[in-house]
Amino acid sequence: MAKKLAITLKRSLIGRPEPQRVTVRTLGLTKREQTVIQNDTPAIRGMINQVKHLLEVKEVDA
Repeated sequence: MAKKLAITLKRSLIGRPEPQRVTVRTLGLTKREQTVIQNDTPAIRGMINQVKHLLEVKEVDA
């Protein structure tokens, strides 16, 4: 069974560089405190690593 990640946007995107904004949008997050469920893949982990200071990540059993 594939692992899932619950990704929550904890910090605002106001004043952030455009590449960080694009990465957060690509993860599926548009609003602060919004949570999305994504598969745990190397591509998703790489995106999370780029903006880890804005996110909270939890592993979910699904």
